[in-house]
Amino acid sequence: QVQLVESGGGLVQPGGSLRLSCAVSGSIFSIKAMGWYRQAPGKERELVAAITRGGTTNYADSVKGRFTISRDNAKNTVFLQMNSLKPEDTAVYYCNAHISPINNYWGQGTQVTVSS
Repeated sequence: QVQLVESGGGLVQPGGSLRLSCAVSGSIFSIKAMGWYRQAPGKERELVAAITRGGTTNYADSVKGRFTISRDNAKNTVFLQMNSLKPEDTAVYYCNAHISPINNYWGQGTQVTVSS
């Protein structure tokens, strides 16, 4: 079992920044990759950024150059630094722990709203 708790969402103006955090606990040794997903109203959940156990990262094209995923192994925490935020980044952001293709864990989600 893996438990994920997100924090750091909120309301920010266009061009602003936010940093999301995901505290990870439980069977951490089993996690192969961590990711951030988002889901906007009326849209499907999409991958925003991911980082593998080995440290390889990948990003959705829409956030490349603006968002950065990182982790603090000592604190069992994964971060998503979001800069130059746009209104289209508005969504509920979810932390994901990938164990296998049929075994994933999700956080409760945190709302990010980009609006003036």
